[in-house]
Amino acid sequence: MPSSVIRKFEYDPAEAKLAVTFVTGRRYAYLGVPEDVVSDFRKAFSKGEYFNAAIRDHYPFERMR
Repeated sequence: MPSSVIRKFEYDPAEAKLAVTFVTGRRYAYLGVPEDVVSDFRKAFSKGEYFNAAIRDHYPFERMR
């Protein structure tokens, strides 16, 4: 199901870095995210709810340009 909050996301397993682009256009890199969390994120019916519950405030992040 398309998300009303998250436009897209990409994962780099070598760096355990999850890049998330929000519908606002802002992009953030979440660091140290394990592959199993990303797998569950992909499978989640509501990407926004899963993101808020399991990723946001759980991993350090940096804003991307």
